[in-house]
Amino acid sequence: MTIRKTYGCFAKLPLALLLSSSFLTSFASYAATVPAGVELAAKQEIVRNNGSEPASLDPHKVESDVEFNILSDLFTGLITIDNDGNAQPSLSSSWESKDNKTWVFHLRQGIVWSDGTPITAQDVVFSWRRLIDPKTASPYESYLGSMHVLNANDIIGGKKTADQLGIRALDKQTLEITLDQPLSYFLGMLAHPSLSPVSQANVEKFGDKWTQPANMVSSGPFKLDTWTVNERITAVRNPTYWDNAHTVINKVTYLPIASPTADVNRFKSGEIDITATIPATLFASLKKELGSQVHVSPYLAVYYYAMNTQKPPFNDVRVRKALNLAIDKSIIADKVLGQGQTPAWHLSPDNTGGFTFSKPKEASLTQEQRNEEAKKLLKEAGFGPDHPLKFNLLYNTSESHQRIAIAAASMWKKNLGVDAVLQNQEWKTMLDTMHQGTYDVVRYAWIADYNEPSTFLNTLRTGNSENTPKFTNSAYDKALDDALKATDKAEVGKAYQRAEDVLTEQSPVIPLYHYVSPRLVKPYVGGFQDSLLNYIYTKDLYVIKH
Repeated sequence: MTIRKTYGCFAKLPLALLLSSSFLTSFASYAATVPAGVELAAKQEIVRNNGSEPASLDPHKVESDVEFNILSDLFTGLITIDNDGNAQPSLSSSWESKDNKTWVFHLRQGIVWSDGTPITAQDVVFSWRRLIDPKTASPYESYLGSMHVLNANDIIGGKKTADQLGIRALDKQTLEITLDQPLSYFLGMLAHPSLSPVSQANVEKFGDKWTQPANMVSSGPFKLDTWTVNERITAVRNPTYWDNAHTVINKVTYLPIASPTADVNRFKSGEIDITATIPATLFASLKKELGSQVHVSPYLAVYYYAMNTQKPPFNDVRVRKALNLAIDKSIIADKVLGQGQTPAWHLSPDNTGGFTFSKPKEASLTQEQRNEEAKKLLKEAGFGPDHPLKFNLLYNTSESHQRIAIAAASMWKKNLGVDAVLQNQEWKTMLDTMHQGTYDVVRYAWIADYNEPSTFLNTLRTGNSENTPKFTNSAYDKALDDALKATDKAEVGKAYQRAEDVLTEQSPVIPLYHYVSPRLVKPYVGGFQDSLLNYIYTKDLYVIKH
């Protein structure tokens, strides 16, 4: 994708063409396309490892790819973004805007939920209001504020009510969305799974139980069939999906296997068709053994340790920066992992939205020099041999996270005399601990919601619902505000660079590495494609006769 700040992910096309209904409805289907001569298997079923048990299947109650992997099969939004970064019609057949500020979307004729009831513009209005309503307590409530939907930030701040959000149904099939300022990457943000509508009638009828298999209705290519907690989730083809004619897979099973080694073993035994990842310890041998079944895709994501900036001693920037400097990120990326990951010297991965940021001066130092600077900072903060720093390092249960945590703790001990006590919790429990703020340092990651640096940088804005470290810095917030106001690509880049520089200096998080996405994929799985946002849509897949 190219830069999406006044240039957008459609930079090569004139704006008038982008906004015309004829252009937007002329796309061919981009679902599963079976090449001529390929013979399909009689049984069209896929088993995917999802890596963890989802915290929920309510699009408004979740925050990670653990849930979005499944929700992206069950639900669809007004538009989707294809692997080339282009907006494609989904529930809406066309849209237009004269000023990039007020947008009108026209829903497809005859679209229905999986129970056959109509999907209406009011369902979308209800869903967005529910997402931002403080009573929902959605981890993604700030997303609509980041999109600059009118009144969103006032609603989040308690100054206005959810029914004042800048979205309204003009009629059953026409939706109007009003922003408080033009936003060039609005369409890219619109495709996020948290914005997929849910059925108002269904949610109001069943309350918190609407996500149970017997109750859920959905809009995507698949519908929920079974959910056995900590064992499996199955979804079956949704015959009422608007593009069902181009879906090939009839059933998909998602497994919550947290152990990458177990994931690989079950892949090799034929129980899994697509793994969640590949353990670093087995990567080289699997590449030699399985060859083209090893897929390594580019991936816009960063792995980091977040520090609780509201809790001593992590409210002291000297402590945070010392811990950041004392980790040898090259060893983490190249030795502990070694699958193509790169050391992270800033939050946003290189070439996010077409931007590449300058590395801080610390990146050019030797690790010994960084360690000396870290020791000075820690001593200034009151820690040393007679008063060693000790804290808990929390991560969700995983062999990979454990290996990285052991390496980081070893570096802190060797380089600074710091004791990091390792703690692990299951995914859902760790999320609760994070949101309650009852942690010292926690393992986390951010996967791009759209291809633009703000998807990473907004998570550390003052008051953002994803701002787990509770970081607040006026210079940082101003840099992001300036990036929004800028109309020249160079000026946008300068503003984002200032924001990244503040993060380096303040170190509320310790970026460790930028991701790649390693997976094992059976040779008979057709339609598998690389995706910068790492969404593998089951509707794009098919099983080849084997």
